[in-house]
Order: sequence, then structure tokens, then C-alpha cells
Amino acid sequence: MNKMSVKDLKDLKGKKVLVRCDFNVPMKDGKITDENRIIGALPTIKYLLENGAKVTLCSHMGKPHSIFSSEVKLNKKDKKKVDAGETTAEAIIAKALKDEPKKLTLAPVAARLNELLGGKVTFATDVIGADAKAKRDALKEGEAVLIENLRFHWEEEKKDEGFCKELAYDAEIYVNDAFGTAHRSHASTAAIVEYGIVKTAVCGFLIEKELEVMADTLENPARPFVAILGGAKVADKLNVINNLLEKCDTLIIGGGMAYTFLKAKGYEVGTSLLDEEKIAYCQEMIAKAEAAGKQLLLPIDTVVTKEFPNPIDAEIETEIVASNAIPADKMGMDIGPKTRELYANAVKAAKAVIWNGPMGVFENPTLAKGTIAVAEALASVYGNCTTIIGGGDSAAAVQQLGYADKMTHISTGGGASLELFEGKVLPGIACLNEKN
Repeated sequence: MNKMSVKDLKDLKGKKVLVRCDFNVPMKDGKITDENRIIGALPTIKYLLENGAKVTLCSHMGKPHSIFSSEVKLNKKDKKKVDAGETTAEAIIAKALKDEPKKLTLAPVAARLNELLGGKVTFATDVIGADAKAKRDALKEGEAVLIENLRFHWEEEKKDEGFCKELAYDAEIYVNDAFGTAHRSHASTAAIVEYGIVKTAVCGFLIEKELEVMADTLENPARPFVAILGGAKVADKLNVINNLLEKCDTLIIGGGMAYTFLKAKGYEVGTSLLDEEKIAYCQEMIAKAEAAGKQLLLPIDTVVTKEFPNPIDAEIETEIVASNAIPADKMGMDIGPKTRELYANAVKAAKAVIWNGPMGVFENPTLAKGTIAVAEALASVYGNCTTIIGGGDSAAAVQQLGYADKMTHISTGGGASLELFEGKVLPGIACLNEKN
């Protein structure tokens, strides 16, 4: 994708730059528990500061109850409590109004950034209020301010034009370096440019790398090109499956979605996860692969259990059965040893691989062997094959297993990666300036 990046900008000295980052980091008791997203943003921020820009950083954190909106929506967990009569929506909203500004503040992120950047970062306690404007006005060359959580304003997700103007304030340049939200059409991710409020709009180094590695691999892959899709539901990846079948040489299916494909072949799948309405679609995809001369690999053996583990990491009895002979009273939970070998061999013969979604319930040690086998296979071809992990659970798996340094690229955005795999143009990237 031919988009301008920060390195294409000339003479940044004294320029006022608004940078959309992804600082939606996990927190516990007010402490950051994983600062990978903060570290990932540093190259772009450092480049701007070292070149004398006056930088305003912005990000969302979590999913507030749209604090300043009358259109408050309850999350699924809260809705269940209301439906069960345990509480009321009004009580939940009242508590949120009190607790969320403290729980979802970006203040700890600002403090950590200030440490990492040698005291050059301040924090504004609001987004478009008096404190943010005062601190943006006070910026000197080579300094930055992080403004408060964008989603404390409902206008962020609604793309409100007035909010976009206030957010832009005095910005001469917009930089998007938040790939994890690039598939969202929000005020700070796209509308600020779409409305013509900031004319110069480029990507940061993080998004530039995502585009170079992922988009370029999808458009012009080395071959054989293997795509691996796992996860729970076929419905979540309808267009991804269709698009990848047109691009790859081999498509590997695992995880809960595999059982709908097995059902489409006429197999008994027991009590396994099944998208009844997508069986015909899976039959179409099987036929499409065959007609196009593509390999579509499905599990040939399966790890089954009587029930889903509760809690999810509990010890559980398993059995290995052929995928065309799953007992009617059991559910598939992971790919079996023969399938692990089949999938690993396909990976080892490839020159480019993309992977999104685990092969089983990888949160349970007993049911993680399929996901581990795929991760090990990808690690084994490091240096001889382009290996791309499409964010989400796959990224968590390779990081937990210690294989992160053996992958060509681990995407910072699961949802954004999937939309790229689907062939979509992401709003947060489409709005950026083209290179001349």
C-alpha cells in the first residue's frame, strides 16, 4: 500500500503533530501489566521528538460506558446481571460514572512514557478541555503531551465533526500509528482526516511495518503460500476464508470452526461447536478449493472430551478419535497428533505463512498441543519462510510459548489483521496521504 509515513515528512521542527497511538494496555490495580504496545509506539514518537516536533499523543483505553452520552450501552456481562434481576442498568451506569475515570485513565501510560522518553511527556487530565489545550499550547520543540482517554467522549466513536475539530485543535500533521484500531472508523482514527480538518496525514513506523509485511505478502506472496485459520466460528471469518482461498496455495482449518467443515463433508461431529447455518457455505468453500486446485486441509484426527473444561484450565480426560468418527456424546477440542504432523509438514514446505486463530482450547494445557505444534512448525522455518501472526490469540500463543523472536512479524491488531486478510481497505489507513 502506497501510503506516506513519518519518514516522508520534511522539516518537522516546530510542527504541531497529533499522533493516534494504541495505548489500550492491560492494567491491574492501577499498574500496567504488559507494556508491549507502549514500547511499539516509541520509534515513531522518538523520531518526531528528535526532529523537533511538538507532539500531542492520543489513545483509547478499554470500553467506557460512554460517560458523557445519554446513549449508554451495557456490556454483555452487565446485561446478564440486569436480565437476572441482580441489579439495574441505572445502578451499573451510576457506578461506572464514578469508577471509570479512575480505572480507565491513561495517566499510568503517560507516567511510563515520561520515564522511557527522558522526562519529555506530560499528561492532560481531559481530551478537549482547558487542561489539554493549555498543555498543548505550552509544548516546546521535542516535547509531547498525552491527552486523556478518547472514549470518555461518546463523540469519538460517533465521528462527531465538532469533536474532530476540537481534537485536531492546532495540529498541522496527523500520524496514525494505531494498527489495532485502524479498522475502526472513529473520530481519531479516520474522520479527523476525512472531514478535511488535518490535510497532512501519514502512518507511523508501526503501521508502516504492518503494511509492508502483511499487505505486501497478501498481494505478492512467496510460494508455496499457506494460510492457517483457527478460532471458534466460521461466521467470524466468512470473507477471510473466501479471500484467502483465492490467494494461497494451501488453506489449513483448525479450532472450533473446523467442525462445521467436517459436518459439511457429512461427518458426525458430536457435541462439537457447530455453525448450522454455515454448513452450505463450507461445502461451497470445499468445492471452490477443489475447482481451483488448492489444498484445503481439515483435521484427520481430533482430541475429544465429554464436556468443556470448567474452569477453562482444569484437568480433563481426553480421547483421540478419527475426525470422521467423533462420538455423538463428545466434543472436539483440539487437533490430534496425525493432524499436527500434517499441518506442520505443510508449514515446513511453505515460503510464506499467515496464521490467525488457535487450533484448540489453548488456554487449557491438555488442549493446547495443536496450537503448540503449529507454533513450533512456524518457529522451525524461521529465516527460510515469511511467517506472519495475525494478532489476537495466535499472537498471545507464540508469545507465551517463547517463539515471538522466531516469527517474521506478529501483528499488533487481531481485528485489523482479519480485515486485511479479508481484502478490506481499513478506514484508518485509507484516509492517509498517498506517496507521490
